[in-house]
Amino acid sequence: MARVKAGVRVVGAVLAAVLGASLVGCSSTGGKRAEDRAKAEAAGRPAVSTPRWTFAMVTHAGDGDTFWDIVQKGAKEAAAKDNINFVYAHDDQAQQQAQFVQNAIDQKVDGLIVSLAKPEALKDVLAKAVKAGIPVITVNSGSAQSAAYGALTHIGQDEEIAGEAVGTELAKRGRKKAVCVLHEQGNVGHEQRCAGAKRTLGEGGGTLENLYVEGTNMPSVQAALQAKLQADPSVDAIVTLGAPFAPTAVKAKEAAGSKAEVDTFDLNASVARDLKSGALGFAVDQQPYLQGYEAVDLLWLHRYNADVLGGGRPVLTGPQIVTADQAAELEEFIKRGRRRRCV
Repeated sequence: MARVKAGVRVVGAVLAAVLGASLVGCSSTGGKRAEDRAKAEAAGRPAVSTPRWTFAMVTHAGDGDTFWDIVQKGAKEAAAKDNINFVYAHDDQAQQQAQFVQNAIDQKVDGLIVSLAKPEALKDVLAKAVKAGIPVITVNSGSAQSAAYGALTHIGQDEEIAGEAVGTELAKRGRKKAVCVLHEQGNVGHEQRCAGAKRTLGEGGGTLENLYVEGTNMPSVQAALQAKLQADPSVDAIVTLGAPFAPTAVKAKEAAGSKAEVDTFDLNASVARDLKSGALGFAVDQQPYLQGYEAVDLLWLHRYNADVLGGGRPVLTGPQIVTADQAAELEEFIKRGRRRRCV
């Protein structure tokens, strides 16, 4: 996920207008619920009659990060259904994230969703939110700190488990020497992904080395990776930690004359195409749409019925290894900005 900062941006109170077709159920009961929701939307009203609470989401996304666009889409569609006023703020600097959380506390929001890429920077302000009686859910990053910081639950993939899945897949494919490209230094989730991959690839007889790059500068990313591949032709696998970096890795590989396989975390339309063409070996899907949708929906359930999911453990949305075989099936969902299907 790119961390390209073009200034602070706050997008507030945006409600989705159409939900019905995207919520077609997987069973007769689900179909009935979807039909009821569609009728409610056609009448210009939410699908519930609960109060119009305000939920704020604060993330570590940089401007232009398509991954977080999908998280927002899920959150906004859940907000439309649940009669929620949804407010979104983001910044790639942890200090600014903490300020956004403080702003939400000052505005007495009814629920708070926060990503914890750099958890220590948000520890104190989240304690203030909990003390103020604001229910908190963490999303995407920070599963290890979520409960200790007072959050109701964490929604996302376990980054170490996801990394282990990557290492296992690389070993299954016969890869022996991998480079894990970290585009944001200090992001605990990224470190956990690479550590997990290193562990399970090592169990398969391979090795993995971290390569730190300046994620806000794609030409610099390509140059650093190209230099690494030219210096070490034995590298046979490249793992990027966000979909926008996969095409850059492919360019670096081609420029270096390397035969390494390029694999990536996360999906977008470009990744789906490259999986189908064979330019990429596999991708790891953590279902960002579900992260946003379930975060809002679980806060609504907690406000409405004091419900909590997870039993003290994270609610996992991934990982799922996606190869060329699944790419065609998922491509239409990706084009819609969702990546969502019934299973």
